[in-house]
Amino acid sequence: MKKAGIKKDVGVHSLRHSYATHLHENGLDIRYIQELLGHKSTRTTEIYTHVSRRNLAAVRSPIEDLDLK
Repeated sequence: MKKAGIKKDVGVHSLRHSYATHLHENGLDIRYIQELLGHKSTRTTEIYTHVSRRNLAAVRSPIEDLDLK
């Protein structure tokens, strides 16, 4: 953590959570993340992968893509 310039008091759990979250935000399927983390259930993996506001704002409704003219 010193080498990365992290000044907060964080442990391995925080790094694991960040790792899983970044993988998910970059589009990796949750099933792959589940395997990487060694979880038996995707429910456990979902705890590590919260929804970021940035990605949530980018979600488009399929209705927006319809040509209704």
